[in-house]
Amino acid sequence: MNQILASMTGFSRAQGEVEGIAWIWELRSVNGRGLDIKLRMPSGMDALEAGLRDLAAKALRRGNVSGTLTIKREAAGGMVADPVALERLKELAIALADDIPGALPPRAELLLALPGVMRPAGTQEDSEALQAALRAAVQAGFAEALDGLALSRAAEGARLAAIVTGLLDEIAALHQAAATEAASQPGLHKARLMAQLAEILDPARGLPEERIAQEVALLTTKSDVREELDRLAAHIASARALLVEAAGVGRKLDFLMQEFNREVNTLCSKSASLPLTGTGLQMKAVVEQLREQVQNIE
Repeated sequence: MNQILASMTGFSRAQGEVEGIAWIWELRSVNGRGLDIKLRMPSGMDALEAGLRDLAAKALRRGNVSGTLTIKREAAGGMVADPVALERLKELAIALADDIPGALPPRAELLLALPGVMRPAGTQEDSEALQAALRAAVQAGFAEALDGLALSRAAEGARLAAIVTGLLDEIAALHQAAATEAASQPGLHKARLMAQLAEILDPARGLPEERIAQEVALLTTKSDVREELDRLAAHIASARALLVEAAGVGRKLDFLMQEFNREVNTLCSKSASLPLTGTGLQMKAVVEQLREQVQNIE
């Protein structure tokens, strides 16, 4: 089974209905150092939170994830009488009429007009069976939304993989150019040293060839960039291998970017020629672009 490079950025939505009660899940995720899950749910659904968090933790490794559950009841037309309130008022009205000589019996339309007797249809308390069915639907909907979020992050990850691969190719080309330019560094150091000596010393006195060779060797050792270039080549290979590994490599790539920066900075500081310095600065800019993209990877 091929591993998938996932981004930490994504969005998904799932919705459904249970006996006239509509529910909607919306999940969003952005970059994060670890996995941070925040859920907003209406009262009565709090008992589901622990299980939903477990589901998210199994599906995702990193990212700041926020989930919002919205529940809406269909507006029911008309009014209905509250049978409990109506029965209580009827008993009170009849008892009061019996205690008053000559009083007329209570009239139905007057009782129905009293406050608290009539209410909009559909506002009665949900049954236990309906509440259980709604909770089950909401939990299944969260799992559906979570699958959608994973697909969204995978699609964004595929886009990231293409961008990161292109940037690595660009760094590899600059690395090759730097290697070519670095080959001329010893000769440049010798020419620079000889020019400096000619300005300082009396040309008639001269210096032993051995002494000049020692100075050139010392400068060459201090400014030798082959080690940095070798390490950069190894880092490029490691980054490509991590892209193949794909799953959960964001932290490793993020650490590798620090190593890229270190080698490129040293390369620039050791450069003895403008072309090599220019190549190093270009590489530094591309590494920064790469670092920004890597920060999106799970």
